[in-house]
Amino acid sequence: MNDVILDIRHLKKYYPVYKGVFKKVTGHVKAVDDVSLYVRRGETLGLVGESGCGKTTLGKCIVRLQSPTSGEMRFRYGEGGMRDILSLNAKEGFDVRKKIQIVFQDPYSSLNPVKTIYEAFDEPLRVHRMGSRAQRKEIIAQMLEVVNLRSDYMYRYPHEFSGGQRQRISIARALCIKPELIVCDEPVSALDVSIQAQVLNLMKDLQQQMNLSYVFIAHDLSVVEYMSDRIAVMYLGQVVELATSTSLYRTPRHPYTEALLSAVPTPELDAVRERIVLKGDVPSPINPPSGCRFHPRCSKCQEICRVEMPQLRKVSGTEDHYVACHLADTESVPQEARMEL
Repeated sequence: MNDVILDIRHLKKYYPVYKGVFKKVTGHVKAVDDVSLYVRRGETLGLVGESGCGKTTLGKCIVRLQSPTSGEMRFRYGEGGMRDILSLNAKEGFDVRKKIQIVFQDPYSSLNPVKTIYEAFDEPLRVHRMGSRAQRKEIIAQMLEVVNLRSDYMYRYPHEFSGGQRQRISIARALCIKPELIVCDEPVSALDVSIQAQVLNLMKDLQQQMNLSYVFIAHDLSVVEYMSDRIAVMYLGQVVELATSTSLYRTPRHPYTEALLSAVPTPELDAVRERIVLKGDVPSPINPPSGCRFHPRCSKCQEICRVEMPQLRKVSGTEDHYVACHLADTESVPQEARMEL
């Protein structure tokens, strides 16, 4: 575990629900509820799940756009090993923000329309005091060329570029301050399929060149399979399955994961895949079901599923496959019982 760059433990993010004239708190939206994950240096961790399952909220908590309600986020900071970035002082927290960046979903709204590309890049470089004006200009030119764009594009405005070019610019802006971890919040979902492939290949090349770590959030399971080394499946604010990309797609262990994979179209003309149609709707995150949160929609539900919440446990006979299901063949050692960093 010495190569782990980010270790998330029991992270929660609750949003209060207000009602009445006096804005009394009547409940909480449990967007992220007791999530534990880790990311190794140089790997891509994929996050998948239905809309509203907490993927984007988790990503925003990692980059501190949202403040978690509770939990720990330990980041390999400086020479001192792992540090909980939620407990750092202002100066240390400022230094960590340089190491963790985000690429947003919509390339049309992630750039300021009244600022040139040069101004959009120069601001974070100035904030983090990365060189003189001439040096910053050279960095911007280099980063644009890294993402296969001309250096003189820095004097143009965002409306002068296509969607794929804007997303390349957003990636270059995230890379210009030399981060170690990048949260990619559905970075290709707003692009055409042909452009998606170009951007994904570019991201994989940059990852190898710069030894980057990605947290890759997406709905498209085919994209996640291509990009990710390990994949975490989220449902209603919790991780229900965590495994390597190969293991998850070949032998899914959670009924929800099986249903998601059954909806992936196959390129083979005569191939027939049994479609698993889930009954009902996703329960409210304000008042989630007791026991396993997936049990109202699960065709394999038993009595224990209704009363006892399953823990994320290692699947028997595997090295890195975890599942939160009472009916799966798991070992008695929970995920938290792993080597201390």
